[in-house]
Amino acid sequence: MPDAHTPWTRAALPLCLLGTLNGEEKSYGYALLNRLADAGLHGIRAATLYPALARLEEEGAVEVEWGAGEGGPGRKYYRITEEGRARLRRDQAAWGDFTRTVASLLGKGDDSGQAADDTDA
Repeated sequence: MPDAHTPWTRAALPLCLLGTLNGEEKSYGYALLNRLADAGLHGIRAATLYPALARLEEEGAVEVEWGAGEGGPGRKYYRITEEGRARLRRDQAAWGDFTRTVASLLGKGDDSGQAADDTDA
């Protein structure tokens, strides 16, 4: 997996967050970082995650509530909204179109992420 701080990861982070939150009632930042890492997006830092969540909140895609922490201070919990689910559906379709286009440009429709074999060199 490429470095988590690449422009690609930053661009895809809101979509990944909405997809993760769509499968849960609510979650908090540290748990989201762990889920992203478990899925293969390693190295995303809180300094990248929280601004992305704040933008999603400003756009109405997620809502925030404070809740009790487990044996510590309160936590900020994030929940996807209906507007966020609609955005997720739109962005999933756009992402699929984008990745198919890039894959076709990289090598005869091969979406494996491997470079095309260059036998003419």
